[in-house]
Amino acid sequence: MSIEWICKHHTDLTKEQLYAILQLRTEVFVVEQRCAYQEVDGLDLCGDTLHLMGWDGERLVAYLRLLDPQAHEGEVVIGRVVTSPGARDMKLGHPLLLKGLEAAGHCWPGVSIYLSAQAHLQGFYARHGFEAVGEEYLEDDIAHIGMRKS
Repeated sequence: MSIEWICKHHTDLTKEQLYAILQLRTEVFVVEQRCAYQEVDGLDLCGDTLHLMGWDGERLVAYLRLLDPQAHEGEVVIGRVVTSPGARDMKLGHPLLLKGLEAAGHCWPGVSIYLSAQAHLQGFYARHGFEAVGEEYLEDDIAHIGMRKS
């Protein structure tokens, strides 16, 4: 099984791609993790936001969002990192993050990268060069920690 990785500026997304993105994020972040929050946060279609998608045929199985550093204190912000529940046995987390880091480096070379990690995933992100910054905090009743890669 081969994953097709596609990274697009928000202006280049098709309506079907945007729908699949919002559907996957809602499935995991709102339904599976039981977090009632405004998942569609107004950042998907602004600035130079990029959307990295991993497709298994017609099915979106992995995704992350890269927010424009000009709108976020000079740092690229990685967020909405997600894999489809039905594809978790494919171990797509590391390839997804590597592709995201590659896209960030290509579009914004030399710019530090920030993310807000669920605290239990701190080791996962540390393997990719991220270091914790600040203290743990609760977001939607889930422990998180800020992490940065310079």
